[in-house]
Formats: sequence, structure tokens, C-alpha cells
Amino acid sequence: MQRSSSEEKGPGYDAEKIAYTGSAGDDVTGHIRGLETSAETMLHRGLKARHITMIAIGGAIGTGLIIGTGKALAQAGPGAVFISYSVVGFVVFLVMAALGEMAAWLPMSAGFTGYASRFCDPSLGFALGYCYWFKYIIVTPNQLTAFALVMQYWVDRHTVNPGVWIAIIMVAIIVINYFGIKFFGEFEFWLSSFKVVTIVGVIILTLCLALGGGPDHDRKGFRYWQDPGAFNTYIAQGAAGRFLAFWSTMVTAVFAFLGTELVGVTVGEAQNPRKTIPRAIKLTFWRICVFYVLSVLLIGMCVPYNSEQLVFANKATSNAAASPFVLAIKLAGIGGLDHVLNACILVFVFSASNSDLYIASRTLYGLASDGSAPAVFRKTNKDGVPIYALGLSACFCLLAFMNVSDDSKTVFGYFVNLTTIFGLMTWISILVTHIWFVRARKAQGLANSEMPYVAPFGIYGSYGALAVCILIALTKNYDVFTGEGLRTKYATFITGYLGIPLYLILIFVHKVVTKSKGVRPHECDFYTGKDIIDREEEAFIAAKAAQKAEKGEDAGGAFYKKWVSWLF
Repeated sequence: MQRSSSEEKGPGYDAEKIAYTGSAGDDVTGHIRGLETSAETMLHRGLKARHITMIAIGGAIGTGLIIGTGKALAQAGPGAVFISYSVVGFVVFLVMAALGEMAAWLPMSAGFTGYASRFCDPSLGFALGYCYWFKYIIVTPNQLTAFALVMQYWVDRHTVNPGVWIAIIMVAIIVINYFGIKFFGEFEFWLSSFKVVTIVGVIILTLCLALGGGPDHDRKGFRYWQDPGAFNTYIAQGAAGRFLAFWSTMVTAVFAFLGTELVGVTVGEAQNPRKTIPRAIKLTFWRICVFYVLSVLLIGMCVPYNSEQLVFANKATSNAAASPFVLAIKLAGIGGLDHVLNACILVFVFSASNSDLYIASRTLYGLASDGSAPAVFRKTNKDGVPIYALGLSACFCLLAFMNVSDDSKTVFGYFVNLTTIFGLMTWISILVTHIWFVRARKAQGLANSEMPYVAPFGIYGSYGALAVCILIALTKNYDVFTGEGLRTKYATFITGYLGIPLYLILIFVHKVVTKSKGVRPHECDFYTGKDIIDREEEAFIAAKAAQKAEKGEDAGGAFYKKWVSWLF
């Protein structure tokens, strides 16, 4: 339902100019803050529905699931891992649903940075954007390093210097990102499809092994849940030790799920986002259940948490040797599959580094579009690529060369510890923004029936998820407070919690400098620029209908729908 008068469309709205008239710190030159309409700054909507739906789940499937679960299993046991992945998976769905409600209403170029600034507080948007950018300019070089480590499964570092692999992959991901969103979307779509097929294959394999389908014909079932047990102890003994072990896996689960929210970054380049974004988010719930929860349940059935090989693997490397899935294959007596899985892990890491650079560049672009970074970073080339934002973000990939020297790995490892806390700060910011968004909707009488998509658990789901995220953020490195932990692990403590004061300082400094104020519910602007999105949507639907009538479905889409989509 459309509001007819400009007064109903919110503060600062000029119906004729379709732009802000100066309120909330926006310029008066026709630029709508967070929503680009100029040819020199616009992103191109080149991501199709199948791209969005696949990137939504493929973006989070990586080494955190394939390798990271091994450490969690050894430390806490299969029951603890299963519970933690289920809890965090549900929290992730609530975050995605909250983001989807806002994105479907107004798909802004600035992504969730723009939503935080517009619906909650400009200072929150500023802090969220920079924390998210910091996360991805750190994690991208880390993925490049991981690629070099995976290659060492076959080629020793003394035979081929890791810097060679880092340089090759760095150039490759920069080129892929430079060629525009259509090329990136298609490339990442098939990489993500491969990742999903791999996970499905691994799930089927571990199910067969648990049911006795391996060469050893040992029907394990839930044997390892009884002996050595479903829960290990950590730091302390008894019930306290089992709880501490369980809570340690919550951080592992968070790290495994980080990246799912990247759908919020793609809204500015999605075709018909009001349909594709909600669809991707609805499917995310079932994909989390299958790809994450089911896979960790099955691996807990195939590998005992006290296996010496599992403990050794987690002290060794970050390639297939450290994967609990490879260990399950070895324990069942299957040879050769470890090399196959290691090759799959290479694809996982390559895809992750590619999408991480994309997110870093679009986040900086979003900050510039929202007025929180120099305007040069919202400039795009003829293919709609924010070229300067991409260039600056790519420069941080050079940090990966720190890992060419063994002495620098420890220092860089501390940077990696920051990524989880930055990710949690992102989820917290999205949830807070959604809470403010729903409160403002109710204050202005914007009913659920008028929304393209509504979070299924509403504001209460966001409150619950927010409480869990804050609790994990405050306790993520709790082991440094036990025994001699703080004295010996002070570096871990600093890097593990540095993101929290940095986040708060960014909010405080921005408020002091800009004198910004939080958005009051009855003053929240829901409508500025919405008519632009409405016209884009109408034009896209009409063009798509005409194209389908004239030429039929595109080749890639037809192949996907006929042969692949049923699996996903």
C-alpha cells in the first residue's frame, strides 16, 4: 500500500525531487544518503535470484565447518558441539530474518550500514560499517594464508615458498572482482554450488560410515556418545567442566557461521531484491539445519572426541590433515579420499577469499555512500564496480605475506582473533537496528501486511538473539580468567576483546564530532527513495516478462532449475 502525500512519506522528503532536502545530515545535491542514483556511483543490479540464494549459504560454508569442528569436538565432545551449532544456527537465522525485513523494504546501496544510520543512529551505522570493514580486510589475507597452508598438504613450504601461492590467489581474486558483478555472481554461484555439493557428499558419506557402510563394516551409531561420552570436560571436572567445554564451542560455532550475513551486502546489486532476499533467507533456515547441524551430528557419530589422531590433527595444520571428516574416512579404512577432500578445501578457501574481498570493497563503498568515508570510495566504473574501494581493500591483502616467515604467524594469529568479535559486533548492530525498525513501524502504523517480508519471530526474536550474542561476546575468551590464564594469555585477551572498546569508541567519537542523535520512532524515515526502488522493481519485472516471452529462460538459469535447484 502506497502513501499518497509527501507528508506521509517521512521527514525531509520532497516528492518532486525524490531526494532529501537537508535533514539528518544529507546533502542537497540530489544524493540520497545510502542510496545511489547517479551513473558514476551506482552499483549494477547483476545478481540474479539463483546467485543470491546460493551465495547466501555458500558464503558461510568454509574451513570453519570442515576443519574448525575438529577442535571443538576434541575439546567438548559430540553432544556439546551439536547443541552449540544448533543454538548459534538459530541465532543466525534470527539475524538473517531481521536483516531481511529491512532489506526487503528498502534495498539500499549502503547495505546494513545504511539501515543502522537511517533507522537507529548514524553513529551506530558508522561503527558497524568500520568494524565490518576491519573484519574483512583482516580475514581476506588470512584466507590467502589458509590457501598456502592447504597447499602444503602436497607441496612442502621449503620446496615452494608460501608467498607464491598467496601471490597467485591474490591476483586471481582481484581480477574476478574487477570484472563486475555479473561475472563475480556467476563465478561465485558455481563455486558455492560446488561447496554445497561437497558438503552433501560428506554428509552422505559420514551417514554411511555411521551405519556400517565403510570397509570396516562397523555400525557405530551413537556408540561414541556413550563411550567416551557426549560431553568432555575442559578446565574443571564434573558438571562445571562439561559446561565450560560446551561454552567454548559456542565461539567455534560463531566463527563457522560468520559470513552468512553477507546477503545484506548484496542488496544493492540484487535483481528484484524484494523477492530474492526474503527467499534466500527463508531457505537459510533449512540449509543451516542440513549443512551444519546434521553434519556435526554425524561427525560426532564417526569420530570419538578422545581419539589421539584428532588431538594430533588439531595441533598440526589447517589443511585436510586437521579435518575430522578426513579422520572419519581414515578410521573407516578408506584410502585416497583425504586428497580429494583437501582439493575441495582449496576450492572452499578460494571462494571464501574471493567473496571476502567483495564484501570488504562493498562495505567501504557503503560507508562512503552513507557519508562516513571519503566520497571517492563511492565512485564506480562502467561495470558498476567501486574501483577505489576495491583497490584500497585489495591493498590489505598484502598482509598475507607476513606469513611467509614463520616468526610472523603468531602476530598475525592475533589479528585473526579479532574477526570473531567484529562479526559478533555486526550481528549485535543488525539486531539493534531491527528492534528500532520494528518500534518505528509500530509508532507510524506501518502494518505487517504492507511489508514485503516480516521476520517470523518479530521483535522478540531479535531481543533473544541479541541477548545470546552479547553473552557470547562478553565470554568468548573466558578461559583467560581461569588459573594463570590472564598472566600467560594476555595477548589472546587483548585481541579477543579489543573489538568491543573499539566499537564503543567509534560510536562515541562519531557522536562527539557530528553531534548526531538517535532516530526517534515517530521520526524514522521509511519512504525517502522508496519510490525509486519501486520503479526499478516494476521495470525489472516488466523487462523480465518480455525477455522470457521473447527468448525463454537464460541458459544458466534453465540448467540450474532443471538439474541443480532441487538439491538446494
